[in-house]
Amino acid sequence: MSIRVQFRRRRPGLAQILVSLMIAGLGLIGAKALGQVDEDLRIMYTEYTLAATDLAHISADVIRFRNTIIRSLEAPTQKDFERITASLPNQRARIQHAVDRYASASLRVSRSGRSEPEDIKAVQESLDAYFAAASQTILLMNQLWIAKSPEEAAALRNKAELQAADNSGPKLIQVSLALDRLLETVAEVAKDMRDEGTRTIRQTSAALMVGSLLIAFLNLFATRRATPPAAESGTPLSEPMPSPTPRPDENGPQPFALPLESPDSLIRRD
Repeated sequence: MSIRVQFRRRRPGLAQILVSLMIAGLGLIGAKALGQVDEDLRIMYTEYTLAATDLAHISADVIRFRNTIIRSLEAPTQKDFERITASLPNQRARIQHAVDRYASASLRVSRSGRSEPEDIKAVQESLDAYFAAASQTILLMNQLWIAKSPEEAAALRNKAELQAADNSGPKLIQVSLALDRLLETVAEVAKDMRDEGTRTIRQTSAALMVGSLLIAFLNLFATRRATPPAAESGTPLSEPMPSPTPRPDENGPQPFALPLESPDSLIRRD
């Protein structure tokens, strides 16, 4: 029997094709759902767990920058002032790098309407304003060391202290408030992603359960072929044909057979 004939005899029916399509569809649904959950988990770790840590570091670095400015105001000599303020450029660059790295991530908007792009922009603007005020304080302190008289130096120091307290202080508070708001937005967006992942898992589980039950039903009933009654009772489907009786002229001369006589003729003969 050729392969082509065997294929024709074993060609699947409509129910078998339907079951196969359902199995393939359930596999695609499960793979898509798992891929989405995997992506959400990766984003939550790389862009939210680490991002929250970076934001906490930014807040600590800003406070450290502020303390360095305060210490520089109390420096007794120019050498001490330069030693204290030597770390300010590196601290500012680290803060700016952390903010820019977070801003380059895939920012989102929460269901409540809180926007990460808007909040990170507010953080950047408040940081720029604070760094500008801090630079003005450092500039006044640099002028202090080249003052021509002690009275001018004292006036410059007093002006620098007022600049740090009255101008830089409120701007630092604005930075802290902007960071707090951004952290709250990050928490809301992460919560929304968690809820979406939970809902996706529940929907996929329900679809797989219903699909599995339907496939089991089709496998038990719809794909079951009816067995011929003859095959169930054990009776052969066709009787064997009797072998034909050979004719006299087919197999040569037949042996001579005596004619049969009735019992009455035998008695009369006796």
